[in-house]
Amino acid sequence: MRRLAVRLFSVLAIVGLAGLAGGFALFVRDVLQPQGPPATRADGIVVLTGGAQRIADAIELLAEGRGRRLLISGVNVRVTRDEMIRTSPEHRAWFECCIDLDYRARNTVGNAIETRRWLREHSYRSVLVVTSAYHMPRSLVELSHALPGIRFIAHPVGRDAVPSDWWRDLPTLRLLGVEYVKYVVASVRTRLEGDPEQSRFAVVIGGRKPTTGAPLGL
Repeated sequence: MRRLAVRLFSVLAIVGLAGLAGGFALFVRDVLQPQGPPATRADGIVVLTGGAQRIADAIELLAEGRGRRLLISGVNVRVTRDEMIRTSPEHRAWFECCIDLDYRARNTVGNAIETRRWLREHSYRSVLVVTSAYHMPRSLVELSHALPGIRFIAHPVGRDAVPSDWWRDLPTLRLLGVEYVKYVVASVRTRLEGDPEQSRFAVVIGGRKPTTGAPLGL
């Protein structure tokens, strides 16, 4: 009986590892899949901070009329609106009329919570999501969980920065592997939890609360 249990456990472990490996392959395929600019517009645009290219692309989408307003979610509390304008003076008019800064979000769960608040404030029903390609799958999981019924249009950036032989590049392999694990955890957690603002597990894995008391910089 004990041998049977050991064998059964071994088989389940092998199946589980094979499933994870297959899922990882599909995850990387989606991350590296070429994608042009979105062919449609949305009510609003949200960019999740973490790279200068993300913000630059989001502002360009705003300038092209792809959305009415832009939310930059997860801005460092030490970065002011004036500092952002100084680094991008050609976009001053957009910062003054149509760009909102969120200082509350501290992780992807927080991004989803603050995006929900922003979309409800403006009564938007669709949003262009701008973030790194490797971060997009998890971002859409968290956003869809926080905002069921909202249409999300992905605009991943930084795909060209991932080398074609990524499996030979240890930093890239580590980045994709860690993000895949986070994606799997988020996918499971969002199926088990209700409102993300009450997510204790999100606090544990993030090492801090999803949001802080700083106001939205409108």
